Amino acid sequence: SPVWADMFGLVSLPNVSLPGEVMSSGEFRERFRERFPEIPLKVLPSLVTKNIQKPSYKLRERTSIFILHPSYRYSPLLCICCFSVLLQEAMSRDAKGILQRQKKKISLDEMMRETQNFIERIRFLIDEPQHTVPDIFIWMLSNHKRIAYTRIPAKDVLYSPVKEQRGKHCGKIKTHFLKLPGKRPPGWNIHGKVDTYLWLGSSNYAHAILDNLPVGYETEAPLAETKNIFQLRAHMYQARGLIAADSSGLSDPFAKVTFVSHGQTTKIIQQTLSPTWNQMLLFNNIQLHGEAKEIAEFPPVIIVELYDDDAVGKSEYIGATVAAPVTKLVGDKYDPPKLNYHPLYCGNLSGGDLLAAFELLQVPDSGPENLPPLDPPDASLIYAVPANIRPVLSKYRVEVLFWGLRELKKVQFLSVDRPQVFIECASKGVKSCVIQSYKKNPNFNILTDQFEVELPENELLHPPLSICVVDWRAFGRSTLVGTHTINCLKQFLYKSKEPLVSLAKGAYITSQLPSPPSDHIYVDLEHGEPHLPVPKPEAAEVHISLPPLLLPPAPSRKSSLDHKKFIYRSTKRKKRTVADESAENVIDWWSKYYASMKKVQKVAKGTTNSVSVSAEEEPDKKKKEKLLKAKVKEASPMLATMEIYDGDLESEFNNFEDWVKTFELLRGKITEEDHTDFEDRIVGKFKGCFCIYKTPEDCSSGNGDSLRILQGLPPNQSMNVLIRIYIVAAFNLSPADPDGKSDPYIVLRLGETEIKDRDKYIPKQLNPIFGRSFEIQATFPKESLLSVLIYDYDLIGSDDFIGETKIDLENRFYSRHRATCGLQSQYEIEGYNAWRDALKPTEILSKLCKDNKLDKPIMQPGKIQIGNKIFTGQTVFQEDENEPVESYEHLALKVLSSWNEIPEVGCKLVPDHIETRPLYHKDKPGMEQGRVQMWVDIFPKDMPLPGPPVDISPRKPKGYELRVIIWNTEDVILEDENIFTGQKSSDIYVKGWLKGLEEDRQETDVHYNSLTGEGNFNWRFVFPFHYLPPEKQMVVCKRENIFSLEKTERKMPPVLVLQVWDFERLSSDDFLGSLEMNLNGFPRAAKSAKRCDLSTEMETEDNKISIFQQKRIRGWWPFSKAGELTGKVEAEFHLVTDEEAEKNPVGKARKEPEPLEKPNRPDTSFSWFVNPFKCLYYLIWRNYKKYIIIGLILIILVIFLVLFIYTLPGAISRRIVVGST
Repeated sequence: SPVWADMFGLVSLPNVSLPGEVMSSGEFRERFRERFPEIPLKVLPSLVTKNIQKPSYKLRERTSIFILHPSYRYSPLLCICCFSVLLQEAMSRDAKGILQRQKKKISLDEMMRETQNFIERIRFLIDEPQHTVPDIFIWMLSNHKRIAYTRIPAKDVLYSPVKEQRGKHCGKIKTHFLKLPGKRPPGWNIHGKVDTYLWLGSSNYAHAILDNLPVGYETEAPLAETKNIFQLRAHMYQARGLIAADSSGLSDPFAKVTFVSHGQTTKIIQQTLSPTWNQMLLFNNIQLHGEAKEIAEFPPVIIVELYDDDAVGKSEYIGATVAAPVTKLVGDKYDPPKLNYHPLYCGNLSGGDLLAAFELLQVPDSGPENLPPLDPPDASLIYAVPANIRPVLSKYRVEVLFWGLRELKKVQFLSVDRPQVFIECASKGVKSCVIQSYKKNPNFNILTDQFEVELPENELLHPPLSICVVDWRAFGRSTLVGTHTINCLKQFLYKSKEPLVSLAKGAYITSQLPSPPSDHIYVDLEHGEPHLPVPKPEAAEVHISLPPLLLPPAPSRKSSLDHKKFIYRSTKRKKRTVADESAENVIDWWSKYYASMKKVQKVAKGTTNSVSVSAEEEPDKKKKEKLLKAKVKEASPMLATMEIYDGDLESEFNNFEDWVKTFELLRGKITEEDHTDFEDRIVGKFKGCFCIYKTPEDCSSGNGDSLRILQGLPPNQSMNVLIRIYIVAAFNLSPADPDGKSDPYIVLRLGETEIKDRDKYIPKQLNPIFGRSFEIQATFPKESLLSVLIYDYDLIGSDDFIGETKIDLENRFYSRHRATCGLQSQYEIEGYNAWRDALKPTEILSKLCKDNKLDKPIMQPGKIQIGNKIFTGQTVFQEDENEPVESYEHLALKVLSSWNEIPEVGCKLVPDHIETRPLYHKDKPGMEQGRVQMWVDIFPKDMPLPGPPVDISPRKPKGYELRVIIWNTEDVILEDENIFTGQKSSDIYVKGWLKGLEEDRQETDVHYNSLTGEGNFNWRFVFPFHYLPPEKQMVVCKRENIFSLEKTERKMPPVLVLQVWDFERLSSDDFLGSLEMNLNGFPRAAKSAKRCDLSTEMETEDNKISIFQQKRIRGWWPFSKAGELTGKVEAEFHLVTDEEAEKNPVGKARKEPEPLEKPNRPDTSFSWFVNPFKCLYYLIWRNYKKYIIIGLILIILVIFLVLFIYTLPGAISRRIVVGST
């Protein structure tokens, strides 16, 4: 019954098919006797079947179930035996099924799928959902009260004589950690541990219980007890990155080491998160039972717990780790252990690292005197870590740059006013000067200081460096503001400059003209060929390929002159960059933006636009000219582009920390509840840097007492700057309105300046295009953190905050990468790519040389020399042979773009760019709320002011009017059938609209009773719309629903839809076919209906035409439905601007002005409902006139005969009567 099944468990086997659904009793007995001869047959169960539902398989299966009677003592074992028998049968049957399918040549994917299902079934059957044997509980009691426990699954300690079927912990000494009873949080504390030896099995195997016990554990008192005496040495050197347990953000840590039943603690280090104990804990007379080799192979583990000492109350637990000691037996060669880092954990939280080593030494029979010697303890009986274990130390000098403090929050409800910084490393340190007024100037007056410290030679063992900021208040009181710990000092180790690589990778050498001086490097920037001399009598060059945009368009004289004219015009004032007056080719900043976006997309796809042509490799002149034309066509016009970074600019240039780094100051203790609120613990930032190197006494290459950290350091003074912020667009903003949209606008904050652009909000957009620029005057360092916030506009109530991003402008301003204003790819004075920096390229180049203590650049015709490196390129431009113009700006710009090639001082300069910065919300940490595309220009006020800001205002769409005249249709399929004659016809009319403007749908009148698919309309559609020619997009503004207050703007391709329908009076109209035409590129029209077919839709892009270029076109286009031709339409398209439409208006349909003539339709074109007699005439009389006349004659004759026969007897009788009288 189910009751017994629940008591003893169900052994279920899915998908097991037995002969006849139920195995016979005799067959099962024979099979069971062969497999288990030691079990009496009287205990065999009855076999039944039952349908059950398996949730994991989600299907109904026939399942075999054994129900065991409780009176049999073999029931649990028999259950397992029966399960084993049928499990093996089921698995073998499935495996054979897979092999049989393999013979049928099934695919590899199907075989893998079957095998995976087979494995999943095995995994499902391994883990029993409800174990019949209860788990084991071990309780720790204190005063008869249960205080801690551990739970051990019975399956882990279940015994079997077969080793593979035995529980993984059966007959083994296992360490279990105790936890508190009840529904309590797991917590961070360890409440105890217990080493147990557990064995669970049938009483028949009781003789095997003690087989795996270590020697010494005997039930009877042995004649001679085996025990081993060990000594544990715990070398506790230091820890780093500990959890802050005090409100000050620090801890008073000490370590507790527990081994077996012994425990000791280290000394307490006050107020630090990186304590250095340098202490050895000695554990003597530790007795361990068992074989010495077994102990050496599996030594007991050591538990190290770290606590924070509190003056009041008990110590707080801040982390723990488990380590295994290095075991040395008597007779083994002694090697001192190495210090290793052990990760500390406090619950699920990382609690730092512990640098320690542990060794377990067997004490010989002669006593502990023969163990490796120890150094004598100090006065407080504390052993130091032996010298052969401690890391090898060297004397280092640490130079510290104190730049300033930023964004300090209030401490104890008071603002920070007089902060000071303390630097500490390995018990040595230095302090900065006190900032007298943080609000007026948050920078330090004394920038640098130094101290000497002994550090390990091994970089991995370097101690952490701590930064501590305090605030000095009235009466000499000091309050801790925050701390920061640097665990890795490798980043600050001073490294000597590497020599310049002589040859670029992939360079090739060819013989050329007489050699230039051997101490110069030549780089041809115009043709991308740097020339590197080699110390040989024969001259040599090094050719390096540069981007194709730097190459001339073509080697011909005409194209060369065009290229020179282009560069010459860029040097002089000009009104237009590209001489194309059409509306589609108007060049503005957005043209540059979209060209850059297209370039980024091509790079992402791995495609290139360059076409390389070599005269030596391509002797065919015609083919070479064809390739050149293709290249010029693709590259024309030569639009300047900019870098569009997918992330923020800081991630591309190492956070601009080439001269100073920013360290976040933390304060407050970490608790179990709020350890994830990291942002709340940040109380400010320290800007500084460190330079660590061996002192001159240990390093022969030292340079005396001069501070290396001062090299290239900018002046630490207040600086007035002009800041221009350009906000281009935002993407994937988090919706803030109930309809899933947002009305975003921009807010800028810099110091006490705030700019709200609330009036320029973008309605109903998650991807708004702002196109806004702002100017702010600021003073560094007081106003150096720029915040860009995006808010959602609300008509009622307060606006919703979407997200923000913060930019450190000071790091950009002083960076060697020159992030103040990006270098443009081309130098132009006016136009969409006008030079916007305050300094010209030659002035920037001279300033860089001066700042880096290089000689002033030497500019000569065709070349610029920086040190021993010469850059060559074109410097003389001429529009004709009589007016040469010399300009070094273009070549200087190319030198700046290659500034990273300058030896020692070179680095990559920030190019003209747009950065994509993520937006974050403080209430949703770590989750992006969208992204914003922007860039920032910074100009110092003590230099010439720059030109006007770049105009990035969004493009305004231009009004157009599309006039479509539907003249005729041909070969339209016929859907209707005459019930009298069976003749097919259609009542044809045409609909038309622009996608996105469906409310302006227009349709022609109906051409009734078209018997051949021909329709005549002479009907005009007029579609006004707004269009952006440079983007080739139509702008649609309309409300989402009737409750929307604002219109939503969308951009979409201009697609004209024409559909042909069959008019139905008593039912819905029948759709016959459609034609969709992208006005930017649609197939050319056929000149006649006979030439019109669906092949025109398969034309390539090159063969398509644009209505914006043709303006007016007429011809035939096909209608299609489900890929089949369903008709043809003759239409005429005429595109005019709003101004032209106002001057020459036209009427819709056939109305004034410029009315169209009515079509000359056949007489059969009418509605039977309106003209029933006309319908009878054309449908019956014209087709059956002869039969109708003959029928009428026959009817008249029949009537005459009937009347004659009817009246003849009466007339005869009347004649007889009259005659007789």
